[in-house]
Amino acid sequence: MNIPINQNAPVKSNSEIAINAPVEKVWLILTKINDWPTWQTEVTASNLKKDLKEGAEFKWKAGGLSFTSQIHTIEPNIKFGWTGKTFGANAIHNWFFKSEGDKTIVYVEESLQGIFPKLFKRYFQKNLDVGVKMNLLDLKTASEK
Repeated sequence: MNIPINQNAPVKSNSEIAINAPVEKVWLILTKINDWPTWQTEVTASNLKKDLKEGAEFKWKAGGLSFTSQIHTIEPNIKFGWTGKTFGANAIHNWFFKSEGDKTIVYVEESLQGIFPKLFKRYFQKNLDVGVKMNLLDLKTASEK
């Protein structure tokens, strides 16, 4: 991973899920950033204007907040990661994919730092834990269709 999560961040979360779909399908669904609102419960807008590549910036909205993100890692069907900024907080978000026959094991991790995660750690920790699990369930549902 080009940028690992911040192990010293006040808020960190991770989770894993098994998806009954080949890794190529799961990867394609997650990396089509402009399609995120069609399958992610919390995402209302997403816009990657350039090609999917390391360094590309995209803007998106989720949970009433606007984010500016930059892709830092692309290893097709293996790793995908980005950084993100919103008012008072920034994040590092990393996804890992492991093919197991017709199944895919997806592991995700995220760290949040900034003034708001530091001041309201419990609130942000609870929301991040719920959000990480929801992202995985949404990806599972979309991939298994």
